[in-house]
Amino acid sequence: MKVKVISVLDDNYMYLIIEEHTKDAIAVDASVSKKLLDIVRKEDANLKAILTTHHHLDHSRGNADLVQRFPDLPVYGADDRIGGLTHKVVHNQVLKFGGINVRCLFTPCHTTGHMCFYMWEDGCCDAPALFSGDALFVGGCGQFFEGTAEQMYKNLLETLSSLPPDTKVFCGHEYTVRNLKFALKVEPDNEHVKEKLAWAKARDEDDIPTVPSSLEEEFLYNPFMRVREEAVQKFTGKTDPVEVMRVLRKEKDDFKKPKDRLPIPALLAYQLGLLNQSLPEQK
Repeated sequence: MKVKVISVLDDNYMYLIIEEHTKDAIAVDASVSKKLLDIVRKEDANLKAILTTHHHLDHSRGNADLVQRFPDLPVYGADDRIGGLTHKVVHNQVLKFGGINVRCLFTPCHTTGHMCFYMWEDGCCDAPALFSGDALFVGGCGQFFEGTAEQMYKNLLETLSSLPPDTKVFCGHEYTVRNLKFALKVEPDNEHVKEKLAWAKARDEDDIPTVPSSLEEEFLYNPFMRVREEAVQKFTGKTDPVEVMRVLRKEKDDFKKPKDRLPIPALLAYQLGLLNQSLPEQK
């Protein structure tokens, strides 16, 4: 299967997954409908479904417009707050779109209804793919807006860690450089962090996405996946992995906060303004 990485807004990613034999396609986190449809046309693909990781507007705002344009287009997700939702899914539910299989993995914390999507294609030797939304990032994890450290520990160290190590990770935002700078603060002697940060900085300077990573790689440099490691525990002053997760998240939230950072309600309003500007005029 072919994965198109689509940059939108300030630092978001949405994705188009195409079964190359049939040209059937699934979109993940269709926040900007016009740009998604442009890519669908360019790829000569047939859009069959929308998968939405969570209800935040920068991941779901395009759903309503897409459903209005294509009334039979199904929208899958786990939260009733997702715009345009037509099919509510549950943990471990498997969806099938032609040769592409999707296992829904419930990962509540960033939001109470957050769902990751694990995909593989029948008869394909490519590594499987995980669309992790705002649960797992390259080098980091999402903020605990509606959940707890216990939930994020289960998400990362139990649910997602049970997947094959070569699983490619396609996350919801381009936060890699910022995340790895924090990872270096946590583990200043970790050579994997240093190498990945240098690589990510070079990609960032050339405006090239840093996705995908792999689960195997995340265990080498992502502090939130390394809460059982002695060096990470030493940084937090805790040994219980859940407590390590809790302290890490607080430290990350306070890490080099921009002085002009907007509060969350204002930030969401700003994103909505950007999204509305991206939508075509309705006649």
